[in-house]
Amino acid sequence: MQSINPYNNQLVASYEEMSTGEVSSVIDETFESWQSWKNIPLSDRSTLMYKAASVLREKKKALSELITLEMGKLIGEAEGEIEKCAWVCDYYGEHAEKMLADEPIVTDGMKSMVIFQPIGPVLAVMPWNYPFWQVFRFAAPALMAGNGCLLKHASNVQGCALAIEKVFVEAGFPLNIFRSLVIGSSKVEAVIANQKVRAVTLTGSEYAGSQVAASAGKYLKKSVLELGGSDPCIILDDADIEEAARIGLKSRMLTTGQTCISAKRFIVSAEIADEFISKIGELMKSYQEGNPLDHTTNLAPLAGRNFAEDVHRQITESIKMGAMCLMGGELPVDGCFYPLTLLTDVDPQMAVFKEETFGPVIAVIVVRNDEEAISIANDSMFGLGAAIWTKDIERGELMGRRIEAGAIFINGIVKSDPRLPFGGIKNSGFGRELSNYGIKEFCNIKTIWVK
Repeated sequence: MQSINPYNNQLVASYEEMSTGEVSSVIDETFESWQSWKNIPLSDRSTLMYKAASVLREKKKALSELITLEMGKLIGEAEGEIEKCAWVCDYYGEHAEKMLADEPIVTDGMKSMVIFQPIGPVLAVMPWNYPFWQVFRFAAPALMAGNGCLLKHASNVQGCALAIEKVFVEAGFPLNIFRSLVIGSSKVEAVIANQKVRAVTLTGSEYAGSQVAASAGKYLKKSVLELGGSDPCIILDDADIEEAARIGLKSRMLTTGQTCISAKRFIVSAEIADEFISKIGELMKSYQEGNPLDHTTNLAPLAGRNFAEDVHRQITESIKMGAMCLMGGELPVDGCFYPLTLLTDVDPQMAVFKEETFGPVIAVIVVRNDEEAISIANDSMFGLGAAIWTKDIERGELMGRRIEAGAIFINGIVKSDPRLPFGGIKNSGFGRELSNYGIKEFCNIKTIWVK
């Protein structure tokens, strides 16, 4: 396995894939470590989780640079990612004990309660676009609940995977309670099949999710999936157009557009469409490509040449079907950069509408009224997040209740937050991460009844 710097195409590092025997040994060691970890008091787990947050902050510079080298993220965004990982550790360190407290229930028994207990080692199949955050978003609650963690990371960010393992070791967690499996996707089913692996979670593509879900079903393992998104960003006729354009573009450009919850389909009221398109087009001109390790750069490369080529395919197909390209849309001769692209006259049959577009592409759909905006927003096989821009909060909330998505953000950027449940519906997956809901996904929710 190789990590290739997408900025200059230079080799960062190579890694030997684990053999089947090595994988089995790691699973055995994690299961053995879990036997004692599950009995450690929550207060002691909290102490270790706070320490993990400290280690992340102490090593922020080196870890951020590793993220940027392996997958090309802007260094400022990488630093923010490490800080967010420390936050989720602190959050569960503070709140997990209360979240997992026994819940008394009034029944016909003398005493009834629901308790929350760990289920065992959980396999996490994670993507490259947020190589630390996606892992900590799963690992912090899973470990606090008393589970063990096995990480199968994306092949191009193995350095990040091993660095995360070291963070938990340096924080004082028991050896082997969090382990990285250096394997390709072909070996995932065998890990799921192992009786000592009790559940699986995946963040990634629809295809990868369907494969993991099929294996989880085959072997009767609990699963949580967070898959792709084609999030609508609805700008109503009374919106603050300048703010909607600025924050909408910021949402679209996070990780150079390679994030499942970025604004992808800009659904704009006809009354303000020309002004919005003009404003966002002007803002797009300020982006200049450069070395993502330089804090002054604001346009990073995509994670690989293949990703740039796929984005270009989606744009080209959409233009052939009638989309108007006002800016960008040209694939460089080589390299991993792709120019900011602004498309108008987009309709639901086009690739940039139907598919998840993982790149710096603004796709604008003009609508006549709120009903059409809701219809267009819901005309998608995805249902992860959505943003609504309006000065009428009640109007926005009522509309938000009708949008088919796991999260609605009104006058703000769609984001994951440890305090809020995160996940989607339809082809965007099932189950929830984060908050009180996420920590219980991998718990045995056990009833105790006494007469």
